[in-house]
Amino acid sequence: MHIEPGVVTGAKLALGSVTAAGAATVSAKMVWENLVQRGAASLIARSAMATAATVVFFELLPHLAVGPSEVHLILGSTLLLMLGTAPAAVGLALGLLLQGLLMSPTDLPQFGMNVTTLLVPLLALHMVTKAVVAKGTPYVDLTYAQALKLSVTYQAGVVAWVAFWVMWGQGASVATLASLGTFGAAYMTVVLLEPLVDLAVLAVAKRLSAKGSPLLDARVHG
Repeated sequence: MHIEPGVVTGAKLALGSVTAAGAATVSAKMVWENLVQRGAASLIARSAMATAATVVFFELLPHLAVGPSEVHLILGSTLLLMLGTAPAAVGLALGLLLQGLLMSPTDLPQFGMNVTTLLVPLLALHMVTKAVVAKGTPYVDLTYAQALKLSVTYQAGVVAWVAFWVMWGQGASVATLASLGTFGAAYMTVVLLEPLVDLAVLAVAKRLSAKGSPLLDARVHG
């Protein structure tokens, strides 16, 4: 989902900073609410776990260049379900920043666009989760159909933002639309895999019976 150097250039890069600032503002509100509800130690621990996981997602898991971007196994719904929206947002942003600073400095000019691509779908997923998972239902009791809806929400958001940035920078030519179609089709593999990962991780959490753990979101066990 990285926007590669040269796709968006010049003054158009500024839009990424604007959209990232908006996503960061909403995320900061959630971070504050989570801090009040769960305390600093829990928030910091879960954010650190999400950050480490994000770096692993980007650098260690398989990723392929397809069309105008790269297909990454970014387990956004997994992070949200296990750690909570606020820690997931912090982890995705910090993980992306660390990856840029330490491993891919050429990605830094695109940081605003890339963080927008990760955070806005996460915030949308937060709202969809409230509609898909009934209040009081532990996440460990999710069905495959529910997990699939959550995965589709997040990954479709990522693909939509990649498409927006590519067309913002390159225009909506036939070649651009064709490459975006290839990219979107490739991302369907992630949509198929992510729900299975979610259910597997939740099954492990259910077996551990770590209810009330400060290292997990409060909804994991209800």
